Amino acid sequence: MLFNTPEFIVFFIFVLAIISSIKFRKFQHLFLVGASYFFFYVSNNFLITLLIYSSLLDFYLGKAIFNSKNKRTKKILLIFSLSGNLGLLGFFKYVNFMIDEVNEIVKYFGMSEINSLDIILPIGISFYTFQTISYTVDIYRGKLTPSESFWEFALFVSFFPQLVAGPILRASHFLPQLREKISKENLVTRLRTISIHHSALRFGITLMAIGFFKKMFFADNIAPMVNEIFSVPLGLESFSIIIGAIGFGVQIYCDFSGYSDIAIGAATILGFHIPVNFNKPYFATSPVDFWKRWHISLSTWLRDYLYIPLGGNKKGDYRSYANLFTVMIIGGLWHGAAWNFLIWGALHGVYLAIYKILITKFPSLEDTQLLKSKKTKIIAILTTQYFVFLAYVAFRVEDVSALPYVLYKYVVWDFATVATFEILSHNKLPLLLIIGFFILNYVSYKRNVVKILSEIKIRYWILTLFCMLTLILLFYDPFPEEFIYFRF
Repeated sequence: MLFNTPEFIVFFIFVLAIISSIKFRKFQHLFLVGASYFFFYVSNNFLITLLIYSSLLDFYLGKAIFNSKNKRTKKILLIFSLSGNLGLLGFFKYVNFMIDEVNEIVKYFGMSEINSLDIILPIGISFYTFQTISYTVDIYRGKLTPSESFWEFALFVSFFPQLVAGPILRASHFLPQLREKISKENLVTRLRTISIHHSALRFGITLMAIGFFKKMFFADNIAPMVNEIFSVPLGLESFSIIIGAIGFGVQIYCDFSGYSDIAIGAATILGFHIPVNFNKPYFATSPVDFWKRWHISLSTWLRDYLYIPLGGNKKGDYRSYANLFTVMIIGGLWHGAAWNFLIWGALHGVYLAIYKILITKFPSLEDTQLLKSKKTKIIAILTTQYFVFLAYVAFRVEDVSALPYVLYKYVVWDFATVATFEILSHNKLPLLLIIGFFILNYVSYKRNVVKILSEIKIRYWILTLFCMLTLILLFYDPFPEEFIYFRF
């Protein structure tokens, strides 16, 4: 069930109506689990069994880890949890990739090839497996007590607003919300008395509307131009590649942050808080700053559960560089089993390592006073984004054999414009949307647009939502693009 369809709106209104009529918190949670399973079943059919498997596995292993008094037993149980989740993720996401690579080798020696398996990639598997892994690891580290109720844990794993494409939740953040009262009221009382003037409802609706607007007005209408450029990139001019990279950068941000906005807004309306996943990443002034702003739930997960356990920056500079590179390689592969994702991760690993080397040699580069100069800050932002969008080229190009050509054209300009103007001549709307995005993004950087829209007079708020809806409907595609991160 895609967020950007009328079916989801009907489903969400139905869930909201039913949950507001349930009197007891426990039954509210049970209903939300059922609604989440239904949402997932519509999207994934029988593959819902994998979600249930992960939930059962880590619910009982989490309890066993907590109750065990023997450190060695705790570690063995944790290994079972990691093996069960990563084995599941590895089989469904990477087996065919490995078979293809092995076939390339055996083909060279004239040996018979291995047949690929008919495997369907389960939607959301990269997200919910990371959530359950963090749960058992936190219990093992003594930072979390396990959930007493399976249904409580099941809701944490399957909560439908963020189930398919995040943000990646932490049990330490979400589970307490299931147990505490909201402003000394239970959820049913809150929802029964809620009105259009209620700040939480207005904030949630505003955030959802902005998310739909990002996805359906910007991302979906920029996608055709990006697809045209990167479908057959060989032979294209440098400016065509650069426009494609910028277009894809805007598309993937509007697509993914749009999903996150819808998820956070829907959760807010239901009475739950989900952490922010994006914070103006295209105003980042360094590679480190970018990863503090982009897909925050993943970058912090990789930091806490991979970078720090590998030793972080506490085992010398060279080990730190290796750790950064390793983490970003894994982060790239997390997105998918393909060489372009691995290269994308490797590029970001190189960026982070080089930046760390530079600030070690020149500590003044990290001086916040330096960035107070407008000129210096603009240079830092443009330099950072140049390399971020360079990595986007690797992320987007599906034919790896074309990647060297495309990267070369992005870096070494040929200054030809004939084909570029031809592409732009029949892609006027995507070009205008890209320009409009950067203008609105700058406004959003300077002002908290969501807060402002949530607090303006009700008639202006309704008018704003009406204008966004009108633009969405005017350019609505009856066959909408799925969210990009549904593929991961």
